[in-house]
Amino acid sequence: MNLAAATNESLAHTSNVLIYSSMAVYTLAFFAHIAEWVLGSRSKVGRTAAALSGAAGSSAAPVVVQAGSTAVLERPKVVTRAAAGTRDVPDGPGAAGGTFKGDLWGRIAVSLTVVAFVVEAGGVITRALSVQRAPWANMYEFSITFSTVAVGAYLVLLALKKNVRWIGLPLVTTVLLDLGIAVTTLYTDSDQLVPALHSYWLWIHVSTAIICGAVFYLGAVGTVLYLFRDSYENKIASGGTPGKFAASVMERLPSASSLDKFAYRINAAVFPLWTFTIIAGAIWAGDAWGRYWGWDPKEVWSFITWVAYAAYLHARATAGWKGRKAAYLALVAFACWLFNYYGVNIFVTGLHSYAGV
Repeated sequence: MNLAAATNESLAHTSNVLIYSSMAVYTLAFFAHIAEWVLGSRSKVGRTAAALSGAAGSSAAPVVVQAGSTAVLERPKVVTRAAAGTRDVPDGPGAAGGTFKGDLWGRIAVSLTVVAFVVEAGGVITRALSVQRAPWANMYEFSITFSTVAVGAYLVLLALKKNVRWIGLPLVTTVLLDLGIAVTTLYTDSDQLVPALHSYWLWIHVSTAIICGAVFYLGAVGTVLYLFRDSYENKIASGGTPGKFAASVMERLPSASSLDKFAYRINAAVFPLWTFTIIAGAIWAGDAWGRYWGWDPKEVWSFITWVAYAAYLHARATAGWKGRKAAYLALVAFACWLFNYYGVNIFVTGLHSYAGV
């Protein structure tokens, strides 16, 4: 074995160690997020339920926020629900529930997530160095890069002072599942690369596809939570009494309107990049196979995903389809993206089937 081969093998081993190490740190972040939610549930988040039930009359009433051991009166932020039958509803206090201990554990969770992100990114980079190419030539590499970008997008939103810490628990949970599947089922030796992938378009087309999928995922999380929060608000408005667990969780989330707007803005922002991804793929196909479009399963499902997201964005601009109907379309669109990645790669044979998976 020559020196170059030994170095590449060492880098590949280092990459594997870093990926497993990131999973360990993500696990610690997961438990820290659990602690944040559990301690937050002990706070008096019933103030939000009171604001919800009285939203029709005086939704701008002040609420009490616990800052350490000092009670501070703070007027809640009032937003307008995007769906039909609008009403003013305040955002919840967050996963920490306005408590000092809950917030402390939340900050610890975010810090651990940052550490895990850096370690995982190191694993992706060393994987690339071990083969001297872009680290997304197969499903294993795509998966570890996908989760890295998803966490990176979340941390960027936090750095921009956006109210997104509520994404932390579902995000870390999903990342652990993604990495678990990657290292146990999808793992592929780093030296496998088909001739069609030897192109600079690998850096352009696949990188944008990964970015789009990671950001679409954040939008899907916001959409799912919007549907739960919207049902909760509807039940409160109709005089119903939600269960204690549902109330404890839902009262701390942003309002249905805020979640709806978050999901819409995320999806709308990345949709042009997804359009570019399909165009870049067509250009690459022309270089690699001599045709720009051949109705390969991956091409078909990429286009179906594009149509689904276009339908969602159109629905958000149509009065009768705002709110829950549009949200269902958004989830269908993300399901199309997931099938395009997992389903097509695993169960369907086509020109995009590389390295066994």
